[in-house]
Amino acid sequence: MMITVRKSHHSQTKGLRYNMSNTPTKRVPRPLSPHLQVYKLPLTALCSITHRICGVGLSLGTILVAAFLLAAASGEGPYNTVMGIASSPLGQLILFFWSVALYYHLCSGIRHMIWDTGRCLDKNTAMRTNYYVIAGAAALTVSTWACAIMTL
Repeated sequence: MMITVRKSHHSQTKGLRYNMSNTPTKRVPRPLSPHLQVYKLPLTALCSITHRICGVGLSLGTILVAAFLLAAASGEGPYNTVMGIASSPLGQLILFFWSVALYYHLCSGIRHMIWDTGRCLDKNTAMRTNYYVIAGAAALTVSTWACAIMTL
């Protein structure tokens, strides 16, 4: 274990490191860590970040669900207003991305529950499950919207 000691009043010890036997060693220059613009994140890391972002998006989307429920309970006028907003192109886009976040977070959460049992943790299987999560979320989203469009 190395301990860095910096004493400004002793120029001899400035920038030196001391090991556990209290003998000074020279400070070794270390390379800078690569930043996100240089370093390519593995798919597992990107999926983990996306899972967290989707969780935040779902939290914000819950406000819209609550607004819909309040409007439905308040009567026909507020309900028609909310449905008018939801059926606009912007409202449809928001609902689409909310459903993508919902299904992605669901599939990723199921994968995390499987990981909690100690299964599928080796590198190759974990990488394969990334594709399962993405494919599952895409299939669920497409099938939901296909059903919604067919009922119109």
